[in-house]
Amino acid sequence: MAGEEASLPVMAVTVAVGAVVLLLVFLCSVGKKTQDEEEKEQVVSKKKSSKENADKTNASKKPKLSLKQKKSGGPLFTHPWMASALKAHGSYVVDMDFSQNGKYLITVAEDRAAMIWSIKDFRQKEHKFIRANIEYDHAVRVRFSPDTKAFLVVLAKENILRIYRIGKKEDGSPGNITAAFDFPKLNSADIIHIGVASNGRFIMICYSNTIIHITTIKGEILATLDTHQVNNSFATVSYCGRFVGSVGFTPDVKVWEVLFDKTHAFKEVKRAFDLKGHTAGVRCFSFNSDSSRMASVSKDGTWKFWDTDVQYQLQQEPYLLFTGQFHSDPTFITLSPDGRSVAMSHSNTISVWNTVSKKCDQVLENVHHGPVVGLSFSSSGKYLVSLGDKHAIILHNITGYKATIEDLENRKQKASSKTGAERIQIQIDQAKAALEEVSLPKE
Repeated sequence: MAGEEASLPVMAVTVAVGAVVLLLVFLCSVGKKTQDEEEKEQVVSKKKSSKENADKTNASKKPKLSLKQKKSGGPLFTHPWMASALKAHGSYVVDMDFSQNGKYLITVAEDRAAMIWSIKDFRQKEHKFIRANIEYDHAVRVRFSPDTKAFLVVLAKENILRIYRIGKKEDGSPGNITAAFDFPKLNSADIIHIGVASNGRFIMICYSNTIIHITTIKGEILATLDTHQVNNSFATVSYCGRFVGSVGFTPDVKVWEVLFDKTHAFKEVKRAFDLKGHTAGVRCFSFNSDSSRMASVSKDGTWKFWDTDVQYQLQQEPYLLFTGQFHSDPTFITLSPDGRSVAMSHSNTISVWNTVSKKCDQVLENVHHGPVVGLSFSSSGKYLVSLGDKHAIILHNITGYKATIEDLENRKQKASSKTGAERIQIQIDQAKAALEEVSLPKE
């Protein structure tokens, strides 16, 4: 009993010492863990601080984007064929037109502005322009008058035509621009396209339903056409001023001739011919300068090149020259004035074809950040202009020069005399020199 009583204090001391040891071990482990976590946090903090400093350093080294680049999503399109870009508009451009005298291009945008540009400056770094303000509205369509003394616009909100007069400076260049008068509202449907005859005798107004009005330059209706195409999607007046064409839901192009008598008094609008052969709705079409050739592009994935130099009064039908393949959802097609080159667009891609060789000469991708909203050759055929985003891209019509040379070489081989062949050779040399000149890089 005495031995057992003596062993109890020893056991108590042992237990107490063990507890103290365990407590010390626990406290040491907790302290070490806390220290390790603090060290890890310090390392992470140092790494994060180093990374932030590095990012700041790298950011300071990166070139700052201009306001235009930020808004448009990146730098402008570049290509060896590119002559320049017109970039003065503050909002999205929507339409354009070339003057018949070959001197000017007019563009309109959602910034309530119409701007007249000099074509002779297209290859320069700086582009002068004359600005006209479209008060309380913006234009969705624009066309020059034949004498370039005025232009017409379609107002987005009011859905009417307004004519602006263009003044002249002492040097003869365009000057002060003033609103002249508004056309009466002739139809409740939206105006989707307009055209002005090159002889100034009539204006074409195409609506989103199936109606097209032929009017005087003062807005008086001469004739009303019902296209019977379910709805109109595109219409235009031929360069020569004789024809009006339209497309809609149907897979054909309908063409009328606007007739006047010898005293220039209006007679009638007579159905001329149709372009038939597409298997789906035609999206767009184009005339060359004398309406002897036409091009059409359809949702069926094809585009067609037509010989329209026919006597439709004798029931002659246009002759299909060839069919090319394109995208199934095209937007625009435009034929050069001489009919030797054709360009068409899908989204922001442009395809350019040589109608002499019947081959695609170039595919230009990502011409704009957004889709192409306008595509047209200049009156001379030297330039191809594409509208998109807030600017116009000016391209040299390289395909046109190539096609001209190829066409002339074919004619030379068929020349009936040595003198005729020599004359054609002079034209070939001139065309080659012109191609070489526009192919040289800008200074």
